[in-house]
Amino acid sequence: MTLPGSPQLAYLGNELFLENCSLAELAQRYGTPLYVYSRSAMLEALAGYQRALAGRDHLICYAMKANSSLAVLQIFAQAGCGFDIVSGGELERALAVGVAASKIVFSGVGKTRAEMRRALEVGVMCFNVESEAELEVLSELAAATGAVAHVSLRVNPDVDAGTHPYISTGLKGNKFGIAHERAVACYERAAALPGLKVAGIDFHIGSQISEAAPYLDALDRMLDLVDAIESHGIAIHHLDLGGGLGITYADETPPSAQALMKTLLTRIDARGHGHRKIMVEPGRSLVGNAGALVSEVLYLKPGTAPHGDPSGAEKNFCIVDAAMNDLMRPALYQAWMNIVACRLSNEPPLLCDVVGPVCESGDWLGHDRSLAVRAGDFIAVLSAGAYGMSMASNYNTRPRAAEMMVAGDQAWVIRDREQVSDLFRGEHLLPLGSRRT
Repeated sequence: MTLPGSPQLAYLGNELFLENCSLAELAQRYGTPLYVYSRSAMLEALAGYQRALAGRDHLICYAMKANSSLAVLQIFAQAGCGFDIVSGGELERALAVGVAASKIVFSGVGKTRAEMRRALEVGVMCFNVESEAELEVLSELAAATGAVAHVSLRVNPDVDAGTHPYISTGLKGNKFGIAHERAVACYERAAALPGLKVAGIDFHIGSQISEAAPYLDALDRMLDLVDAIESHGIAIHHLDLGGGLGITYADETPPSAQALMKTLLTRIDARGHGHRKIMVEPGRSLVGNAGALVSEVLYLKPGTAPHGDPSGAEKNFCIVDAAMNDLMRPALYQAWMNIVACRLSNEPPLLCDVVGPVCESGDWLGHDRSLAVRAGDFIAVLSAGAYGMSMASNYNTRPRAAEMMVAGDQAWVIRDREQVSDLFRGEHLLPLGSRRT
């Protein structure tokens, strides 16, 4: 029996397998909480973009904020991808897996001078500039070092992606990008500044987008701008279409990557821009459905009826050893994520909230889930490959989870479980001395 999201995830008999590896057996051997990823699922997701873009001048830049673990980056680098980064730390991670700096695009609204200098030093492909002030600082740094910074302005098209407000990035009220009405003037300024060379134009309207219409609206506005910019004698060499394609967590039906890209490319060709290099920056759609977070059930706790609930229904709790510090999406976005037992049993199902040990009422992984489990069993939070480990913290002095990659019946630890001693390494006690009276 397969489950929504990833075809690599299925029950074989009573056991939940990712590829040919039992999640319960991995949990017993390596402990929990435990992130497990499928290499095949990542490469199959990437293949949709690759098929659509075959034969065109293009670069697929994995948006590594979705999952920046080195082994994940290694998989995409070996598959020919570049990287979309948003910090100096992400730059160093990309370089650490051997990707050429000439395949790295540096995005983000708050690049520091130190980050810009380092990116200029290694020679990143392009800076996606997000404000007029950033343009001036980048010019100053590039000119001072004798470097040339290739720039693409991220234009805010004021298009509603129809997604959660926290992950919508293309509206006037969002912090991202340069206002559409200021774009031509900003390109004129970029062309005149020393140390800069205009390379392309970029848009990104949000994340977990489930339909093509917002992309087409943003694309049309961007192509209108390209025509206007080039009428001022400024050449645009590449079109960066951003990322944000959604995945299936429950019953969402986003277009496939291949279908979406074909729709956008058809519009680009129809408007006479098919000769330009195409860049895309997928993140969640490459890794989201490739991962699961496995956790042990600690306790089943029957509750009492919530105050004011006329039904008198009791609130039951399934307390597990994974928490909001391990997986922030439910608490941060009120995100629904599928939660299933790693081993099917004849236990009577319990309608419960799945919660963790963190000392916050917001520490929950799922509300009102029917689970046939008991203490000591393992559950899996599905579609957890994106914005899980990359957003994890050490709140409550909790070590972060271990991570594993599976391929067929092989499994590798790709990140050791943190130890408590790791968490305060680098901290310092105050010097002891006599107390002043």
